[in-house]
Amino acid sequence: MSGKPAGLPVAGHGLSHYKSKTLATWIAILGGSLGLHRFYLHGWRDGLGWLHPLPTLAGLHGVRRMLALGQDDQAAWALIPLLGLMLAQAMLFAILYGLTPDERWDARHNPGQPGQETRWGPVLGAIAALMLGAGVLMATIAFSGQRYFEWQIEQARQISQ
Repeated sequence: MSGKPAGLPVAGHGLSHYKSKTLATWIAILGGSLGLHRFYLHGWRDGLGWLHPLPTLAGLHGVRRMLALGQDDQAAWALIPLLGLMLAQAMLFAILYGLTPDERWDARHNPGQPGQETRWGPVLGAIAALMLGAGVLMATIAFSGQRYFEWQIEQARQISQ
């Protein structure tokens, strides 16, 4: 006996738990900007998962700076789009997970295990992710464009004086 509770894989035996498409979709929506969906699917050693928190936290720092210092803080308007892009990419992954056919999902993430029908959970997650992701991406593009053109106008004013 390995000393682990029943149902947990024994280290070195290559067994893994069933990875739910529904759960992966909703984790991507709720915590995908921090890489939680990657850790769920690939484990804590996933290098790409560890790349998610830094730009997300930098973007949150930009939001905090803008709330504290106002809209003229250039560091804030450079950092905030990072948060928007990380949220948008998380929603994209939620859409991809939610709309992947069950057979393909099981072949990739659950090889050798019996397939499970997912029903409407991932589809509803994909719909929610599409709405959230589209809104976040449009807001990020609008914010970045506005700040860029305001900066260009300010630079032109300084040159003309």
